[in-house]
Amino acid sequence: MSAPLPTPASSGDDYLARLNPEQREAVETLDGPVLILAGAGTGKTRVLTTRFAHLLKSGRAWPGQVLAVTFTNKAAREMRERVSAILGQPAEGLWLGTFHALCARMLRRHAEFVGLTSGFTILDTDDQMRLLKQVMEAAGIDLKRWPAQGLMGQIQRWKDRGLAPDRVTPAEDTDYAAGKARGLYAAYQSRLRDLNCCDFGDLMLHVTEIFRTRPEVLADWQRRLRYILVDEYQDTNLVQYYWLRLLAQSHRNICCVGDDDQSIYSWRGAEIENILRFEKDFPNAKVVRLESNYRSTKPILAAASHLIAHNSGRLGKTLRAGRNDAEGDKVRVVSLWDSEEEARMVGERIEAFKRSGHKLAEIAILVRAGFQTRAFEERLITLGLPYRVIGGLKFYERAEIRDAMAYLRVLAQPADDLAFERIVNTPKRGLGDTAMRRMHEIARAESIPLAAAAHRLLPNLTAKPRAALGELLHGFARWREGLSKEGHVVVAATLLDESGYTEMWKQDKSPEAPGRLENLKEFIRALGEFESLAGFLEHVALVMENDENSDGDRLSLMTLHAAKGLEFDTVFLPGWEEGLFPHSRAMEEGGEKGLEEERRLAYVGITRARKQAIISAAANRRIYGNWSASVPSRFLDELPAAHIQREGSASMARQRVAEMPSVFTGAGGLQSRKPRVIEAGAWEVQSRPSHAQPLKPGERVFHKKFGYGRVTAVDDNRVEVDFEKSDPKRVLDSFLERA
Repeated sequence: MSAPLPTPASSGDDYLARLNPEQREAVETLDGPVLILAGAGTGKTRVLTTRFAHLLKSGRAWPGQVLAVTFTNKAAREMRERVSAILGQPAEGLWLGTFHALCARMLRRHAEFVGLTSGFTILDTDDQMRLLKQVMEAAGIDLKRWPAQGLMGQIQRWKDRGLAPDRVTPAEDTDYAAGKARGLYAAYQSRLRDLNCCDFGDLMLHVTEIFRTRPEVLADWQRRLRYILVDEYQDTNLVQYYWLRLLAQSHRNICCVGDDDQSIYSWRGAEIENILRFEKDFPNAKVVRLESNYRSTKPILAAASHLIAHNSGRLGKTLRAGRNDAEGDKVRVVSLWDSEEEARMVGERIEAFKRSGHKLAEIAILVRAGFQTRAFEERLITLGLPYRVIGGLKFYERAEIRDAMAYLRVLAQPADDLAFERIVNTPKRGLGDTAMRRMHEIARAESIPLAAAAHRLLPNLTAKPRAALGELLHGFARWREGLSKEGHVVVAATLLDESGYTEMWKQDKSPEAPGRLENLKEFIRALGEFESLAGFLEHVALVMENDENSDGDRLSLMTLHAAKGLEFDTVFLPGWEEGLFPHSRAMEEGGEKGLEEERRLAYVGITRARKQAIISAAANRRIYGNWSASVPSRFLDELPAAHIQREGSASMARQRVAEMPSVFTGAGGLQSRKPRVIEAGAWEVQSRPSHAQPLKPGERVFHKKFGYGRVTAVDDNRVEVDFEKSDPKRVLDSFLERA
């Protein structure tokens, strides 16, 4: 064993002098269990890395005797760099990394205890699914009725809870695959062992099982790793919790850093109870609260603290400003007429910020649900404001939206071979490589589109793919006929239902599937803003052509979940309405626990802002294609009045809804006083209301596609507009906003 790292003469001990009293206490309390409750912006990373370096510089531990666990490779690299900077030399021989990377290292040393060799292979997602499908097919499972994705999701949930097949109790079991899920799990694990493979979830599960069943192995690791440091403890799942507890049992020198108020990942297995019961798990544990926030102004901190105080399941702390320039603007709460006015408000304020010298890179729009990004993306493109979507794709680049667009392109243009090729077997219709190759051969030989070649191919297919492909081809003929009768919005909704595409995502049990369905509903809503299918397709083509300079100054657009750990000078928080935020699905599935996690998500959103936070709510929101009056989020009432500046009037907006004389449905002009909803399978579609006061010649208006213009003539609900950046056009009044 090598000697401890020496203290470089040049570095001194100033690394401790840079800490405030509570941070220093967290760093210097080295022995026994320590829980560091680190509020947003309180210097968590500095404390964790300084504590790590202090263990080495003080001679308490050798480099190989400290286990430091993070959730991301980026966090691990940053910790290594910071520790090396404090030490004044590269930090070598450390047990520092993510949970899975560290467990992979341990498993290589003890693979024989779980029936593997040290050279085992870690399968990627595609290989995992291929193997599981083989296991299910061998057991005679109907993969159409019970998709493999659903079973894989259940298996991963079991692994996250530390449950090997023989430890899945009836209470933990599921009725998936007619009650055969546990047996299929065992068969899948057996196949993995036969192939000397493991999946990502096995890395932690196997090591935890070894520690549980091989006390001599566990004792050896407990002797080796004398100090344990854990980052983001509030995000740990049960198997990670078990692994840490087993390693810390003997010496109890475990230091966990986390924030119970920022636990927002229950949907991927995180258990907030892990951090809440730390003091019960480790009696006489020292709890250090980091409450001095160096990021945000006093009004922002007051708003966040007042909001999160409404949660009962928390350990409790109150953020206070640690900055010298902590005075600042109040948090703005803006009430708006509808979701489209909300997008305009955000765009106009960003333009004003930019004109005043505010960098776009220091501005973020944080939404609760991914489908919300579309309205803001289109508004930003109209205004020429460059942006990036963090943690995901831009709306029209998402796979489900590209698929839906391909269906509509074939509907509008049967000769669009690229679009037809994308959707002909999506969802699966039994067309194999041979059938697809033959289709291309017919198309080339006869110089006809692929869709026409598919008609020619039908007689040569076996019964199942012939029926599925024939149904699709006849469906397109029927849907085209419906365009003139029912309108493009209803037909598009019907197409996605009858083609089986929406059902494909309903059957998908992955965590992303509900979000994809939300995006498809927003896609249908977007169609309602255009007078024809051709107009919509042209608009999307232009949107996707929008070029961006990846190195330029761009604002950020992302979900609240993706924003955790980031910070910006100015943050927009739109869509604070009941059902959207807090999200109805979270409430239905999680009850009171779901509500508290939604409130933690709101807390995370507010605390991303350094200088300005602008929250907005619309009195009317067209979600999933349906206009409805919105109820302001309960979170707005939980903000402290002294630190909030309210603008606009949601109550006035709701009153205007009640007084509206008529509504344009999108498929047939002005209708009766009672708003009409067009039923279309699983979709409900209704266009934007016509103006309560008719437009008049001379008024300045705004159109989402053509921009600003001035009304020159009005004929009932049809309006002639001289647009500033486009030719004069005749449009329906429901597609215009007063400017």
